[in-house]
Amino acid sequence: MTTDTSVHEGAEPPGTPDGSPPPQSKKAILAPRVFWPSAVLLGVFVGIAMIWPEQMDSVLGSLNDTIIGELGWFYVLVVSGFVFWSIWMAASPMGSIVLGDPEEDPEYSLPSWFAMLFAAGMGIGLMFWGVAEPLNHFASPPPGTSEDAAARAREAMDTTFLHWGLHAWAIYVVVGLSVAYAVHRKKRPVSIRWALEPIFGTKVKGVLGDVIDILAIIGTLFGVATSLGFGVSQVGAGLGHLGVAEVSEETGSVSTSLLVILITGITAVAVVSVASGVDKGIRFLSNANMVIAALLLLVVLFLGPTSFLLGDFVQQIGSYLRNFFGLAFRTLAFEGSDGQSWLSGWTTFYWGWWISWSPFVGVFIARISRGRTVREFITGVLLVPTLVGMLWFSVLGGSGIHREIFGNGGIIADDGTVSTDLALFQLLDGLPASALLSWVAMLLVVVFFVTSSDSGSFVVDMLASGGQANPPVWSRVMWAIFEGTVAAALIVVGGAAGTGLSALQTMAILVAAPFSVVMVFMAWGTAKALMEEYGRVVHGRERRFRRSIKQEVKEEMDDLVRVITRRPPRDGQAPVTPPEK
Repeated sequence: MTTDTSVHEGAEPPGTPDGSPPPQSKKAILAPRVFWPSAVLLGVFVGIAMIWPEQMDSVLGSLNDTIIGELGWFYVLVVSGFVFWSIWMAASPMGSIVLGDPEEDPEYSLPSWFAMLFAAGMGIGLMFWGVAEPLNHFASPPPGTSEDAAARAREAMDTTFLHWGLHAWAIYVVVGLSVAYAVHRKKRPVSIRWALEPIFGTKVKGVLGDVIDILAIIGTLFGVATSLGFGVSQVGAGLGHLGVAEVSEETGSVSTSLLVILITGITAVAVVSVASGVDKGIRFLSNANMVIAALLLLVVLFLGPTSFLLGDFVQQIGSYLRNFFGLAFRTLAFEGSDGQSWLSGWTTFYWGWWISWSPFVGVFIARISRGRTVREFITGVLLVPTLVGMLWFSVLGGSGIHREIFGNGGIIADDGTVSTDLALFQLLDGLPASALLSWVAMLLVVVFFVTSSDSGSFVVDMLASGGQANPPVWSRVMWAIFEGTVAAALIVVGGAAGTGLSALQTMAILVAAPFSVVMVFMAWGTAKALMEEYGRVVHGRERRFRRSIKQEVKEEMDDLVRVITRRPPRDGQAPVTPPEK
């Protein structure tokens, strides 16, 4: 495996003012200007959330209402812009540029590459929302949707495809491509800051770069820790649904102590995986997860209304493409407060959520994409996961909607609500071998989180270690334990106040607001750098072409001179010889 992350000549790595490379010690903190502020800020936040959970929730709720509610149009515009930026970059001549040395081959095989980026990008989310989101939109559609069941079903699937399709992965493309170009093409350290070098130049070596990396670390830790909390909540709900764990009549969920035990166990597995590195633990778990997920998908497809689900999948692709522009720029401005409330609770929330995950997923995808062209990178990251996600939601979500329209229902409660934790297990209840399928689903949730946690810890440690592609094992383990500790602490707090994970989730969205501005500069800087490089390539080709023409003309003239100077002699004359040089 190639791990060349040498610093470009003249580039100053973070934490080394003299410009020397970061030390390779297994114990030293390689980038203290990033490491310590990140750790201290995270610790302070967790401490405040545990001591004053209700006050913290109130403050964050007000900030969330302001940013998500009032700036929804900004998120919609920016994220849709990322989609068109990605398509432009892939379709342009710049797509032929290799993310690495020009003759370099991809570092990982296509199946392993795809499995790792997909599992890190949204694997656990597909398990959590696969049934629940389409049913939520079907039960409570966007304002202005017709009351007809078929119309609500189409709107539910269109909206789900919007939230999990091209827009989500375009966010990852912007960060991933920007970092991959800086790391693999320009030989910069693995860090967000270097993606902004084409715009800010050497300023990224100082405080500006430190702030950007700290922001990325905090957003990643919040996002991964929150996903761990939601993941164990779903596993706990599954154990309660199967009768393995006791469900409280007051809260309707399993005990907090069981959730903490689940977090401890999952974190332990993640620690082992992240300690073994990308080539062993992360790649193995990602490949295994994709196989198990594909088997679960096929089982639900063939045990359920197969013809209906396949027809729905084909129809919804057309519906998504036909309504793409309307969905992409939908702000529900004429729906008043109902429209703003729905948008902030779903679309704007999702854009903020994907942006908060983008440093983690983008850097990780960049780390595993050495040797691929820009066009191959964007096509693989943008299109393939989108199609797989569409199939996933068509099968699981479509099965749930089919049951509600044509079957016995039961997933949507009498009051019109959907239990996100239980929706998947309620769907599997109606299929043969439901208990076995529920256990497989819980296994998938666990392993999907492990792949998110270990790859997230790996990325955080790269950022906190000055951009080292293979940071020390002790710090990888530390960040993985930190993620589990944060989630466990806030679940304990949330057990009494009901606000722990909510505060963490809200914080992840708030971090996304300034980082969205950073992403705009990343897109600008990467496009600028690629256009300049392609211009140099074209200029070089033209220069080589002119040289070759001149060389050919010179050779032809030389041949002509030789023919003329060596012409046959006339009768009675001596042969003509060329003059001596």
